Amino acid sequence: MTSPTTRTRHAVRIALAAGAATALLAGCAGAGGAAKSSSGGTSLNVLMVNNPQMMELQKLAPQFTKETGVHVNFTVLPENDLRDKLSQDFSNQAGQYDVATVSNYEVPFYAKNQWLLPLDPYIAKDKAFDQSDVLAPMRDSLSTGGKVYAEPFYGESSFLMYRKDVFAAKHLTMPAKPTWQQVADLAAKADGAQPGMRGICLRGQPGWGEVIAPLTTMVNTMGGTWFSKDWKAQLTAPEFVNATKFYVNLVRQHGEAGAAESGYAECLNDLTQGKVSMWYDSTAAAGSLEAADSPVKGKIGYVQAPVDKTKSSGWLYSWAWGVQKASRNADNAWKFISWASGKEYPQLVGKHSGWANVPPGTRASLYADPHYRAAAQAFSGVVEESIKSADPINPGVQPRPTMGIQFVDIPEFSDLGTKVSQHISAAIAGHESVDQALSASQALAERTAKGYQH
Repeated sequence: MTSPTTRTRHAVRIALAAGAATALLAGCAGAGGAAKSSSGGTSLNVLMVNNPQMMELQKLAPQFTKETGVHVNFTVLPENDLRDKLSQDFSNQAGQYDVATVSNYEVPFYAKNQWLLPLDPYIAKDKAFDQSDVLAPMRDSLSTGGKVYAEPFYGESSFLMYRKDVFAAKHLTMPAKPTWQQVADLAAKADGAQPGMRGICLRGQPGWGEVIAPLTTMVNTMGGTWFSKDWKAQLTAPEFVNATKFYVNLVRQHGEAGAAESGYAECLNDLTQGKVSMWYDSTAAAGSLEAADSPVKGKIGYVQAPVDKTKSSGWLYSWAWGVQKASRNADNAWKFISWASGKEYPQLVGKHSGWANVPPGTRASLYADPHYRAAAQAFSGVVEESIKSADPINPGVQPRPTMGIQFVDIPEFSDLGTKVSQHISAAIAGHESVDQALSASQALAERTAKGYQH
């Protein structure tokens, strides 16, 4: 994920400074509008993460008000603050916010806790929304128990990026669907292709949405899993160990300088500045790499996430819109979701801000649109295929107890993943062995699993 991608996470970083003042002002507006919303009037309270796509939506919201007569009060927060506020308000069913941005990580357990309103009745009535146009993996990851609980605003998978010019100069060929062993071999050959250039960039920075995201996709495709179907921790199983050793060895031997501190933002900078020849990470990176002012615009090739035992291995992450079950303004909440996640919204963004700024990764119709295809021709096809081939239900070769590709879909995973990531990062830095890191991590996972074992 830029989250996990993802998050997306690089967008959150970019927007932090700009979003702080907005969050303060918008937060006041959101709190002030709560009474109107809870009485079911023409005002709607929306809680959302402060990344660029959301900030763009806030600018365009007057168009929604013009069309519907519904005024939107936005509360805009950085991701960690958003998750705290979201959990607090939705768990109490306080009803302060009618709509909120939720990720595909939260949706299954929020739905299980009955914090989210099922959207199926609204989808059935709103034929223009066209739920069948939403990419199937997105639909699956935002549904549970046969019901839809959120609609995607944008989404991402993961893929491999490489310098086409560097590969050509070294007479290297990138397969359209590479294996991890092929990638490791190419990283060794591309290492030193230019002065100071390393073979590949892989995240090593601690965080459940940093190093854990790409590592877990490698674990999945190499036959491992965090937990067995009956909730037995598997971090010291041969498949998990072998995948982790492969990841750590690859980044230590041919990876970027300062790998243990490198996350999405650092790897993006390394590929942009010519410090690495390859990078495995979020599909969201393509927009930055192909920006008009990018030094590597037109020089990057894109292929699907590397595999081993599975046909695909890309992760799946989405920021989506969910309605609090306690909301007394559900009809207007759906009007907002239908507008923000509908087929016409990309047209609005394309007209006002350019097609390169359209939220990607959610609808088949976007990838068929000639305007978008022209603006994103370098990568749109690979991104679409990466998302369509992602399998959040069966991402590996072993049965598992819950959904999730780059994460385990339980509330405790954010804490567990972060603690495990500290050991993985230490192994990348050379402070402990992979066996030591995973032994300590297994104990952490076993404690988490006890709450789910029967």
